[in-house]
Amino acid sequence: MADPVSWFLIERGWHVVGSDGSELGTVEETVGDSQLDIFDGLTVATGLLSKARYVPAEQVDEIVEGTVKLSVDKDEFDRLEGHEQPPPGTKIRPD
Repeated sequence: MADPVSWFLIERGWHVVGSDGSELGTVEETVGDSQLDIFDGLTVATGLLSKARYVPAEQVDEIVEGTVKLSVDKDEFDRLEGHEQPPPGTKIRPD
């Protein structure tokens, strides 16, 4: 059994596995604030033509080298919402 690692080490392409052992997809990106060490979640690519799904940090059960294991099974994962990119930030300039 591999030792758990920090969310800082998660890389694009790592395997994402459900609590039932099913392969759910691969990590597309991690979401969080590395400066404050706040892990919000990750997006999971599920296929070439499928929309990535967002998995909140609360549903990440274990992170080991190359694999992220979730606390939800395949059925629960399939019900997660698709990931929407946030709109670009707006800069407000003083008058």
